[in-house]
Amino acid sequence: MEQIAKIDKALDELLVGLGQMVLRLSSPHVTRTREEREALARSVNQFSTCAARSSDPRVLKLADDLQNTLKPRLRLVASR
Repeated sequence: MEQIAKIDKALDELLVGLGQMVLRLSSPHVTRTREEREALARSVNQFSTCAARSSDPRVLKLADDLQNTLKPRLRLVASR
C-alpha cells in the first residue's frame, strides 16, 4: 500500500509540472493561430482526463484554471 501512495504522489507531481507547462502555453502571446488553439484544447482535455482521478488540490485547481483558458475571451466594445 505504501508503494501505491508513493506512485500516486509521484504522478501528482508530474501532473502539476505538466499542468503548469500547459498553463504557460495558454497565454495569448503563445497561442496565436487557430492550429495552436486547437492543440491547446487537446492538451487541456488530455490533462483534465488525467486530473479527474487525482485528489491533489493543486492538480484539481490547475485543471479548473486550464478549462477556463478554453473559454472565449470577451472584449468590451464601446459604440457611439
